[in-house]
Amino acid sequence: MRRLLNARPRVGGRLLLGLLPILALVLLYLVIATARHTENPRDKITPIPAAMAAGIQTMAFEPDPRTGEVPLVADTKASLSRLGIAVGLAAATTLVLGLTIGLLPYVRANLGPLVATISVIPPIAVLPILFIVFGLGETSKIVLIFVGITPVMVRDLATHVAAIPEEQIVKAQTLGASTWLTLLRVALPQALPRLIDSLRLSLCPAWVYLISAEAIASDVGLGYRIFLVRRYLAMDIILPYVVWISLLAVIMDLALQAWSRTSFAWAHPPRNVR
Repeated sequence: MRRLLNARPRVGGRLLLGLLPILALVLLYLVIATARHTENPRDKITPIPAAMAAGIQTMAFEPDPRTGEVPLVADTKASLSRLGIAVGLAAATTLVLGLTIGLLPYVRANLGPLVATISVIPPIAVLPILFIVFGLGETSKIVLIFVGITPVMVRDLATHVAAIPEEQIVKAQTLGASTWLTLLRVALPQALPRLIDSLRLSLCPAWVYLISAEAIASDVGLGYRIFLVRRYLAMDIILPYVVWISLLAVIMDLALQAWSRTSFAWAHPPRNVR
C-alpha cells in the first residue's frame, strides 16, 4: 500500500498545488470587494480591480509633477538600493564571523556570547537610537536592516560550521593543512550554501525593517509611499504596492535558490521518488 508520505507531485502538480491557495485568496477578495461595492459604490477599503488598475497607472506610468520621476520606479530603486547594501554587508560579515566563530574555539569563546546577546535584541527597539546616532538619512535605515539580520545569520552559520564532522578537520590537518587552509578548503565550501539559505530566510525580516524605517523617516521608498497614501485610505495604491513588494521578495528568493542550486549542486541532492 502506497503511503501518503511517499507520494510526490510532479513539476506541473507542484505548480498547480502552489497556485491553488493564491487563486483561492484572490477569488475570495474579489467576492468580498464586489459585495461591498454593490452595497456601497464609494467603498475604499476593498477596491475593485478597475480602481487598482487606475492606481497602478498613476503610480507606475505617470511622472510625479513635483519630482519628475515615476513614483513606483523611484520608490523601487530607493528601497532596493537600501536593501541591497544592507544585505550585502550582512552576508560578508556573516561569512567572516560565522566561519571564525564556528571553526576557532578561542574566537567562539570571545565573540559567541556577544553575538548571541545582540541577536535577541528586538531591532525595532534600537531604531530610535540609530536615528539619534546616524541621523534620518540612508545610514540609519541600512544599519537597522544590518543589525536586524546579521546576528541571527552569524549564529546560524557558526552553528553549521561547528557541526562539520571532526574527521574532516583531522584529515585536513593530517595532510598538512594549516588553520587558514582548513578554513578555506574545508569549512568555506560547506558554509556557502548555508549562507545562501540563511540569506533567503532573512529576506522577510529585512523587508520588515526596511519598510519600518522608511515609514518613519524617508521621502522616497516603497514603505514611505504606503504610509503616505494610508492617510487618504488609498487602498487602490497600497494593495498593488504590497503585491509588488511580495513579487520582488519572491524574485530575490528564487534567484538565491537558483544561484545555490547552480553553484553548489552537491548541496541539493535529488530526492528519490518512491
